Amino acid sequence: MAVTFIGVRHHSPACARLVADTITSLRPAYVLVEGPADMNARMDELLLGHDLPIAVYTGYRDPERRHGSWTPLCDYSPEWTALTAGRAAGAELRFIDLPAWHPALAGVRNRYADAEARYDEVTRRLCHAFSVDNVDALWDHLFEIEPADGLAERLATYFDLVRGDTEPGADDAAREAYMARWIRAAAADAGERPVVVVTGGFHRPALIRLAGQGAASRSGSAGEGDASRPEPPWHGDAGWPEVPRPPEDAVVGSYLVPYSFRRLDAFDGYQSGMPSPGYYQRLWESGPDEAARGLTEAVTARLRARRQPVSTADLIAARATADGIALMRGHPHPARVDVLDGLAAALVSEALETPLPWAARGPLPEGSHPVIVEMIAALSGDRTGRLHPATPLPPLVHAVLAVLGGPGEERLDLGEDAGRERSRLLHRLRVLGIPGVERLSGPRPAGDAELTERWVLTESEDRLPALIEAGGYGVDPQEAAAAALAERIAGADLDQLADVLFDAALCGIGELAGRVLDDVARAVGAAADLGALGRTLIVALAMWRHDDLFRTSGSTTLGTVVEAATRRALWVAEGVRGGPAPADLPRIHAMAAVRDAVRHAGPALGLDPQLAVGVADRLATCPEAPPDLRGASLGLSWSLRGTTAADPAKAAHGTGAGDAAKAVRGAFVPATAGDWLAGLFALAREEVLHADGMLELLDELVGGMSDDDFLVALPALRQAFGFFPPRERHLIATRLVARRAGGASAWELMRLEAAPELVAAGMALDERVETALRREGLITS
Repeated sequence: MAVTFIGVRHHSPACARLVADTITSLRPAYVLVEGPADMNARMDELLLGHDLPIAVYTGYRDPERRHGSWTPLCDYSPEWTALTAGRAAGAELRFIDLPAWHPALAGVRNRYADAEARYDEVTRRLCHAFSVDNVDALWDHLFEIEPADGLAERLATYFDLVRGDTEPGADDAAREAYMARWIRAAAADAGERPVVVVTGGFHRPALIRLAGQGAASRSGSAGEGDASRPEPPWHGDAGWPEVPRPPEDAVVGSYLVPYSFRRLDAFDGYQSGMPSPGYYQRLWESGPDEAARGLTEAVTARLRARRQPVSTADLIAARATADGIALMRGHPHPARVDVLDGLAAALVSEALETPLPWAARGPLPEGSHPVIVEMIAALSGDRTGRLHPATPLPPLVHAVLAVLGGPGEERLDLGEDAGRERSRLLHRLRVLGIPGVERLSGPRPAGDAELTERWVLTESEDRLPALIEAGGYGVDPQEAAAAALAERIAGADLDQLADVLFDAALCGIGELAGRVLDDVARAVGAAADLGALGRTLIVALAMWRHDDLFRTSGSTTLGTVVEAATRRALWVAEGVRGGPAPADLPRIHAMAAVRDAVRHAGPALGLDPQLAVGVADRLATCPEAPPDLRGASLGLSWSLRGTTAADPAKAAHGTGAGDAAKAVRGAFVPATAGDWLAGLFALAREEVLHADGMLELLDELVGGMSDDDFLVALPALRQAFGFFPPRERHLIATRLVARRAGGASAWELMRLEAAPELVAAGMALDERVETALRREGLITS
């Protein structure tokens, strides 16, 4: 008895044909395939009669990690032809690789990621030797368009070169040791009957060694092997290997999902796989000549459908050029890159700003020529798989489809229980990334309260796959959305945290616990950006204080965020240093959020006002702190000390002594006055407005500026006084008019016909003209 090892490249028509022919010829007792062993009990489900492409999606979640991965299959996947040909030949079918959730595959998003990409030094040398651009072109050159004669030997030589003497990593070693146990067990059970093993070519050399210790093996198609070599008996393990079980605290689910050529395509960002699945489907079905012809026709039809001029002469030129390129490259038939190069030569007349995308691997580069983009899309194809109606689906799919409803626009009243519940369902689907669920308007973080939402639901062929994959998060929309949000929090930076918390409220998931709450505290505790801390604090505090709409008022989760963000913001603020610069509004808003948190949540959350006042006092008089932060710190200290009649000097010095005029005069430097006032007004607007003599003092300081200084300071001064609402600006104008112009109207002062900057520039110009006239003795009075 012998075991036939077939090393393949995943999603290769040439390998798929070799696998099918070998199994049909040998009619083995067992067909062993690289794939998740925990799916063996569900082999009948996999072979129900689906329209390919499909994939096995596995979702894994435990308190430490979450992982999702795919095992994709299409018509020309060697693994698929192994299963279908094996079933037709009456063989027992087994997947022999570790389950997708296993730690050895923790970094693998796609099980069928071709391993030669990991050993690019060898493939780079091969590409250079054969004068091709990349491994995809190399593969076509060596295997896809060459005759099938000798394919097994060429594959074995290629993968032996790729693997070489390199020791695998720990994860590959664990997978190979496990697969070898399955091979030994199958060989022992098969007796004299053949066994066929189909795995990625990278694993083949190691599996021959591991599984064939003391045993004979074949490495190609039926009938091969060294007949002169004795065949020692196989000594398989006692029984079949056990399928690893996930940890008890883990949630694991594996389901079949419809897949698409778009997701298979390397140009669309697929982790590996071959590019242009639409082309390789044609190659599988019709051979290289028809695939080349069909590719040219598909590109032409797509361009014409988008009103791109493609003439018959262009088409003839593209075919002739592709044939000539193929002949020059020694190809018996035009390969994929030959056809693409021919099309590009015939259809693109101007110089290209980016390299042709098939010269490298990976997603289509930005700035690609529109014709090139359409060519790549035509090669990709638009096929989408469909599951057999009897395919089991996760509970989440049934739970959603039962209540989602048909396409159309919905307007929800969030003041009513029914509207709020419907909103929560739709937000849960939005958070899970379900296609065809889009919100047009509604409440926003730290925005005005809105009691209505508008949604639009549309049909999407990607909805079922997305729902199946989301089923790994939970059995119903609420549980799944909570798990998805927990995952986002674990990887969120502070700029994202406020949005995640707001999404939790919109989903009706107001309380988070355990590790998730620890992740929130970690994100806040590691923050170094005062502005980002402020944004998070503003949203969390608003929801904690008075968000009765989403029932988050008094939330323990949000209270934890408010408390942690307040303390962290004070700590970060005390370390901010910098010279004169435009006022940093996010920084000012952060200090205002600290003030509000201490005022409104301090007693409930244990925030110490004296701690905040102490930090503010030090910052207000720190010469290295930026002007806006010094002004904001003065305002924070002043506002937290309690009364509108409080002495600003006391706020500035923390001693209760000193002169208010002295405190303000010391901070008022014309070049930075507007920035300093912006911070002060943002945090102590009412205190400034109602403190005796404060407006008069500010008027005196501003009025004492030279025209040039005033012109420099004017933009920042306008920004600072913008913190006063219109009613208060009118009050300021009234007092200034009374102080300077007697019975004039404050409305006239506020309704200047010219822009203030223009008026100030005119005043400065007048001053310079007068100075020049005096210098020349033209005026003396």
